[in-house]
This record gives sequence, structure tokens and C-alpha cells, in this order.
Amino acid sequence: MSKRQFTGKEKAAILLIALGPQKSAEIFKHLNEDEMEELTLQIANMRMVSPEEKQQVIEDFYQICLAQEYISEGGINYAKEVLERALGADKAVDIINKLTSSLHVRPFEFIRKADPNQLLNYIQNEHPQTIALILSYLSPAQSAQILSSLSQEKQADVTRRIAIMDRTSPEVVKEIERVLESKFSNILSQDFTTTGGVQAVVDILNSVDRGTEKYIMEELDIKDAELSEEIRRRMFVFEDIITLDNRSIQRIIREIDNSQWAIALKGASEEVKELIFSNMSKRLVEMIKEDIEFMGPVRIRDIEDAQQNIVNVIRKLEEDGEIITPRGGDEIIV
Repeated sequence: MSKRQFTGKEKAAILLIALGPQKSAEIFKHLNEDEMEELTLQIANMRMVSPEEKQQVIEDFYQICLAQEYISEGGINYAKEVLERALGADKAVDIINKLTSSLHVRPFEFIRKADPNQLLNYIQNEHPQTIALILSYLSPAQSAQILSSLSQEKQADVTRRIAIMDRTSPEVVKEIERVLESKFSNILSQDFTTTGGVQAVVDILNSVDRGTEKYIMEELDIKDAELSEEIRRRMFVFEDIITLDNRSIQRIIREIDNSQWAIALKGASEEVKELIFSNMSKRLVEMIKEDIEFMGPVRIRDIEDAQQNIVNVIRKLEEDGEIITPRGGDEIIV
């Protein structure tokens, strides 16, 4: 009997069926509405699948995941070599082709394990837009180290370019990879690649030293105040209070009105509530808990506004040097 050939959607449906409803539900959370609809219909329309066919689909999926891990560890050539030794040349090529056509290997993967200092020497004289694109694809820790080492006139410029970057054409990415002697230019996705953005900047700035962060933010205040404010809003959020020491929390408590604490804590996690209450007097805790209990329903917007007001106070206290918020690159001596 000839082996039945399945389409990609059919394989996805078979895999979800094999994984069971609980794990499949977790996967569905990461899909968009169209993908969920298509897969649901495919699952509903699946005919009988033999145990052997189901096992083959699972095995194919496992091999592709394994290949992706090998690529992350040592690049496409390393993955191909390992797979050839384990499965033979033909099977290895088949898996790599499936991987690059369906999972889209991330551009600049070949430099994600490179030493940042060596990479800095290679790219520091490039145009700020080129540097911004490369840093967008690196890990926040790598990007932070490189950004901190750039000349000051370039730091803010590169940061701004990362923040406003949205979609970059594959042709531009390929050309930059070619200049960097890329190993991956032949397997880049033909779709426009989403990269950069404000969150990419936040991740990087949360890892740089405080001096670099301060300089970049001051420059952005001048060149693009709206962008600067958006970055600041994301760099420290209300739930990050759990990263502060007790002395800092006690200092913040003195600056905030009790009614603001009641509204802000109404929508906070138990961990945050416990930490704040542990730094308040017993009487004050009782008052705030009573306010929370009797204030009734509160709009989410009001809770977010109260929490943001507290975050603004925290930022002001940090700027004044009264408290320290943990940040990558800091060495704190008590």
C-alpha cells in the first residue's frame, strides 16, 4: 500500500490531535483567529489516521524541532552535519528544506552567538540604520553591550532608529547579511520581516549601564519627546515593584496618598500586595484593605492610571537618586 501524503495543514491537525486537547489548547493561544479557524475545520474534517501515520507526523515534527535547535546552537551547516550523521544525507537535506521553508530561520542567526566586542569592531563604522537593524536581531544583552560601546553621538541615533523601525524588506536584510558574509542569506523568508520597535529598545535599555541609558534618554527627550515618553512608560511597570528593596518601597509609600494605593492595589497581583503591605504599618494596612473592600467596582482605566502615577513617582525618586531600580549592567554595593 502506498504511503499517504498529507498537506501541511493536515499534518498540523494530526499533530494537535495526537497531542490531546490540553496541549492543543495551549498551542491555539499563540495562533491568530484565521489560523485557529483553519485548523479547527481541518481537525473536524480529518478522516481516520492510522497509528503509523500519526507516529510519522510526530517524528517529522520532532526532527524539525531538533534541527531548529541545532541551528540555534551552531548554525545551518552544523545542523546539517549532525543530521547527516544521525539520519543520512538525503533525510538531513529533506528536514533542513522543510525547516527553512516553513519555520523561517531568523536572519543574522550566525552572529547571535558571536562575541559582542568582535562584532562591534566590524559594525561600529557602519551607517546607524545598518547598526540598528543588526542590533534588532541580536539578544538584548548583546545589543546592550554593543550600544554601550558606540560613540555617544551614535547611541541615541541608533536607539531611535530601532524604536521607529517597523518592517524591513528581505532584499535589504539579505544585502546586509551578504556584507557580513552571512551563511543564511539563501534561506531568508520572502515575507517582510517584522523587527525593532519600542519594545526592542526597552529590552536593550533595561540591559545597558545607567550612564548609557541616561544619555540616550536625554537625547531622545530633545529629538523625539513622544517616543522618549513611550519608552519610559515601558521600562518600569507597576508590577516591577517586586524588584525593589524594602527601603525603597518604604520611601515610595511615603510619597503616595492612601487612596491611590487602594485603587492601584485593587488590580495588583497578590505578590505585589503582600510586598507593599509588609512595608506598611499594621494600622495603615487595615485602612487600605478596608478602602479596597468598600470601594466597589473600579474601572480598569482608573486602576491603570493610579498604578502609572505610582510608577511616575518611582521614576522621579530614581532620577533624584533617592532609590535605585535594578537594571542590567549595574553593580550595587550595600
